[in-house]
Amino acid sequence: MEGLLGTVFPLILMFVLFYFLLIRPQQKRQKAVQQMQSDLKKGDKVVTIGGLHGFVDALDEGTVVIKCGDGSRLTYDRNAIREVVSE
Repeated sequence: MEGLLGTVFPLILMFVLFYFLLIRPQQKRQKAVQQMQSDLKKGDKVVTIGGLHGFVDALDEGTVVIKCGDGSRLTYDRNAIREVVSE
């Protein structure tokens, strides 16, 4: 019994540490990104995952139209928005 507890306890401890150090923070970041993407509104300055900077010109359920500096409008999936930049 003692040998089994001695081998199982470190495994359980490692799982708990992985959960609190890796899995849980990743889930929190993912939830925050999803919230940011759902809270987008017209006029927000955004950066895409590809590095494009622009302003939200129009919103649809799954897409965002971004107005770039030269006046062109590009359509992206909402998931392609990395962050909203505040200025």
